[in-house]
Amino acid sequence: MSPLFTSVPVGRYNLANRLVMAPMTRSRAEYDGTPGELAAEYYAQRASIGLIVSEGTQPSDDGQGYLTTPGIYTDAHVAGWKKITSAVHQQGGRIFIQLMHAGRMSHPDNTPHHRQGVAPSAIAPGAPMFTATGMQPIPVPRALTHAEIQQTVADFRFAARRAIEAGADGVEIHGANAYLIHQFIAPSANTRSDEYGGSLENRARFAIEVASAIADEIGADRTAIRLSPGMAMWGIDEGSEGADLYRYLVAELNKLGLAYLHIMHQDNEPLLHDIRQQWQHPLILNRPGRSRQQIGADLATGLAELEAYGQMVLANPDFVTRLQTGAGLNEADRNTFFGGNAQGYTDYPALTAG
Repeated sequence: MSPLFTSVPVGRYNLANRLVMAPMTRSRAEYDGTPGELAAEYYAQRASIGLIVSEGTQPSDDGQGYLTTPGIYTDAHVAGWKKITSAVHQQGGRIFIQLMHAGRMSHPDNTPHHRQGVAPSAIAPGAPMFTATGMQPIPVPRALTHAEIQQTVADFRFAARRAIEAGADGVEIHGANAYLIHQFIAPSANTRSDEYGGSLENRARFAIEVASAIADEIGADRTAIRLSPGMAMWGIDEGSEGADLYRYLVAELNKLGLAYLHIMHQDNEPLLHDIRQQWQHPLILNRPGRSRQQIGADLATGLAELEAYGQMVLANPDFVTRLQTGAGLNEADRNTFFGGNAQGYTDYPALTAG
């Protein structure tokens, strides 16, 4: 049997296989952040995969970046997510809710309080943002005060508790892709002179504090984090110390005993191997653009315990069965990725039974 289809312990759970549904923003929530009416069906369709990581979910009003993304901090949010987690569990699946604070990658028109975005420093990303009235430049964010940083850590903690109340099996902290935690890491977005800026240890501090707070709240074995070493987008430049920062950060996170580390890999193979050496817990590896023929390659070499896939799982609710049987894969329709209805969301065909 291929190692892809063998069980694997992750945190407090034993997953049915080593395939992971990567987090993907779908922008189909209600305007108040409650998951949309089709979300439970969407996730339950894909519950045969070893682990579902949900779309990025804001932990607070300040954390929202895009239109119609879900939250997990109000009673309505929790009620909406309970429908999703129940549906996934009824199908035998596991789901971690990804906690995503967009930081400066936000527009006031997209948030419930219509306030200026927040970030480590008052530096705009130099990128546009889709809003209800079309594309608009992202405004300069407001630099978080020291007290507000502590409140943001508390917001993450609270959202993690609410995720567990909603029936999630755990949470994944989004520390990647140019959002708030990544903004603290990158000197191009973080010019602070206090204990959250300057040295690589200081720039890693916020990520460690968030992970520590959540692990304390819900258990390290239900807490995970996603990182994207070397990713340069939306004004993010990790600088000459970038690789060393990740070596330090991963070593510190390793001490917490988290359920897993999820790496969105770019192209620095030596750094990836260093991370593998430092990380003594399950590693999920996501290589963008990986072909079907490459599925399972990182498991075979021992570089990762699990592999994450995005568009392939989006377009193939029965992804595991298709891999097991050698069946063809549906192609993802990019025109329906964000917003809309069932088209491109819950209507991708599964294999015909029998």
